[in-house]
Amino acid sequence: MKYLITIVGPTAIGKTSLSIVLANYFKCEILSCDSRQFFKEMTIGTAVPNESELDTATHHFIQNKSIFENYTVGDFEKEAIAKLEELFLTNDYAILVGGSGLYVDAILKGFDEFPEIDASVRTEINTNYEKLGIGYLQQKLEVLDPDYFKTLTVDNPQTLQNPQRMMRFVEVCLGSGKPYSSFLNQKQNSRTFTPILIGLEADRKVIYNRINQRVDIMINEGLLAEAKTLFSNKELNALQTVGYRELFSYFDREISLEFAIEEIKKNTRRFSKRQLTWFKKNENTKWFDFETPYGTIVDYINSKK
Repeated sequence: MKYLITIVGPTAIGKTSLSIVLANYFKCEILSCDSRQFFKEMTIGTAVPNESELDTATHHFIQNKSIFENYTVGDFEKEAIAKLEELFLTNDYAILVGGSGLYVDAILKGFDEFPEIDASVRTEINTNYEKLGIGYLQQKLEVLDPDYFKTLTVDNPQTLQNPQRMMRFVEVCLGSGKPYSSFLNQKQNSRTFTPILIGLEADRKVIYNRINQRVDIMINEGLLAEAKTLFSNKELNALQTVGYRELFSYFDREISLEFAIEEIKKNTRRFSKRQLTWFKKNENTKWFDFETPYGTIVDYINSKK
């Protein structure tokens, strides 16, 4: 039997530290499914594991792509499953860790299949988006797939501001003549491993304090300078993320630096709330307080074999 130990939870809760402890205990390797940590140009603002942490355990999918590449969750699923198949040839365990719920689900459940869409449809949508902005895409999706639009509004409002994702939703609706959501959860991909899901949580005030402290550390470590080097490419999809977007507004002289930092903290706190909402939906996840002794978690994993 092959086991994929999957560690989830809100940002700044301690997933990286736990994953390294477990990787050393089970003598296995780690796959990151944090969609912000894929990009090699983004280090400080994505809380990439430091050199010591990377040296302590073998990691995959950390800074392995460029912000200039078009890298989708479907691409990640294919590459990650291939890597897992390779690792399971010589080991009974592997670890998946990260806070990107969609990417976790892609590995555990499989990615939904969509019909081929004529390129002219995407071209037309892109042209209208350039003229009318994100509001055009939002209005289209609300008309073409009202149920999915409502779901995003409640569970993942940040996606409504992501032009690449929104164009894809509208493209599928227009190209297929069916709602985007009608293609979701239609296929159960077979997996050769058994997942063991571990969730880390804490009181909301504790999570928020840890987030605020992490942002302050990022600023002290040079996040401002890192964001400045990326500013000229601020329209890239990979950079539409908390921690960079707010500083871009500061560079554009729309807000003060102090306000930008507070916005990073606020938006990260909101993101952590959405993360917990997403992960709590999976009833198979065993939740532990973030201060639980590592040995207790190891005992739980061993009990699931």
